[in-house]
Amino acid sequence: MAGKTIVITGATSGIGEVAADRLAAKGARIVFVARDRHRGEETLRHLHAIAPGAEHSVHYADLSLIAEMKRVASEIAEAEPEIDVLVNNAGALFNTRQVTADGLEMTFAVNHMAYFVVTDILRRRMQPGARIVSTASDAHKGAKLDFDDLQSARNFSGFRVYGRSKLCNILFTRELARRLEGTGVTANCLHPGFVATRFGDHSGGILSFGIRAAKNFALTPEQGAETIVYLASSPDAANATGGYFVKSAPATPTKEAQNDADAKRLWGISADIAGIAA
Repeated sequence: MAGKTIVITGATSGIGEVAADRLAAKGARIVFVARDRHRGEETLRHLHAIAPGAEHSVHYADLSLIAEMKRVASEIAEAEPEIDVLVNNAGALFNTRQVTADGLEMTFAVNHMAYFVVTDILRRRMQPGARIVSTASDAHKGAKLDFDDLQSARNFSGFRVYGRSKLCNILFTRELARRLEGTGVTANCLHPGFVATRFGDHSGGILSFGIRAAKNFALTPEQGAETIVYLASSPDAANATGGYFVKSAPATPTKEAQNDADAKRLWGISADIAGIAA
């Protein structure tokens, strides 16, 4: 990974932070997106301590807003003529339904649309051999997309909506891999396991309480980051594309997550929402 440029969202805590550290230790230069300036500066200092010779950098954005997704991705594309790996890892879970300024349900905006928009812009900076890695989740099991209610206006449930967003991640990866055929750029997603991180701590209500209690039995962030690092850097994963990985090995997602018609439909709707060419 020496000399390679890796862009990571969600790198200021949890598995994203561990993945950034490990990839930096392998010689990569880390370019990451943060929302909180204090956490961003702390992460930047940490990366410079691990690999002081690399010109790591941070960009700030609120990835719940389409304009911010476009702005920060365009800034990175302007600053980075070539990107070797993009890791989509930013995500959240909410106990109550929140709507962004774009009129999108917050989980859908952060967990799916940010992946979609940032990738659409940055893949233009990726050459043959480059990799796109997206954090999905086993939480997609049991989830189904209702294309008449993608913003979950009816019967909102925080964890159920989170599961749908993770289903979106897998469908997005499948369609992205199809569209990248012949370019030499690969796209894969993964289930990191249930990991004891800050994730879910601020979801609100009984959901946060339940998540905190369950973390007593969870994986460490170091364990959770292993598959991200594997997909981003291992020679064994160089030619894999369109896959869903668990514990650094290919796995089979649900039937709903293998529905290519839904993947194409979700892509078209997402492009319309973002105002970009499908």
